[in-house]
Amino acid sequence: MSGTVLHTTKGIILRAVKYGETSLILTVYTSLFGTQSYLINGLRSSSKNGNNKAAFFQPASLLELVVYHNEFKNLQRIKEYRWSHLYQHLFFDVRKNCVALFMIELLQKTLKQPDPHPELFEFLEDAFIHLDEANDTIVANFPLFFATQLMGFFGFRISDDHDNSFTIFDLAEGAFVKEPPSHSHYINEAGSILLSHLLKVMHPSELVELNMNVEKRRTLLQALQIFYTLHIPEFGTMRTLPVLQEVLG
Repeated sequence: MSGTVLHTTKGIILRAVKYGETSLILTVYTSLFGTQSYLINGLRSSSKNGNNKAAFFQPASLLELVVYHNEFKNLQRIKEYRWSHLYQHLFFDVRKNCVALFMIELLQKTLKQPDPHPELFEFLEDAFIHLDEANDTIVANFPLFFATQLMGFFGFRISDDHDNSFTIFDLAEGAFVKEPPSHSHYINEAGSILLSHLLKVMHPSELVELNMNVEKRRTLLQALQIFYTLHIPEFGTMRTLPVLQEVLG
């Protein structure tokens, strides 16, 4: 293949779509090339003998890939694949899997460019591994942590400048303000205090210290969805959010 070179890269599966009888077209966020599309053949034919290779390509799978890459092609190919990290719970625990699918949808809506971003890949890999290992309290707060941390990689990290004067978070401005704005896209004082606490969390293990009940988490997650809608073109609404809120209670 002219212009095509073999590379080894880690990848996070974002989407897998059936193609023909035995193939998949994959959307993968890779450490080397950013978001890429891959065609992989001959997967599902082996399921009848108990060796279903398609199991490797579930959303959120962490893989090490040997890929053919041609910068002039939109659809690449995979030569080899194996687990980069094999989850212990994430694919089987309903709550963790639901959080993972929320995270994947958020990535599908925000990772628009193919440009590589090694720091972002490292953050994502680390986040999914921590989710797999998390206890119930951390799992419940994990979507909030992930959504706020991810913002910083797209240039709109929120500054935690909440104080006695700046008590309202303006979702359109992305900042704490003194008075409720004229529009309806803001978080009230109680919610803004919770957001400020959340912004102080730098590691998933610290999520056990967040004192939030179900209703507070739901309200803040809805507000963060609005924030993304206001700042990411064509973001829309998240299909996984109602399911996530139902499963987490």
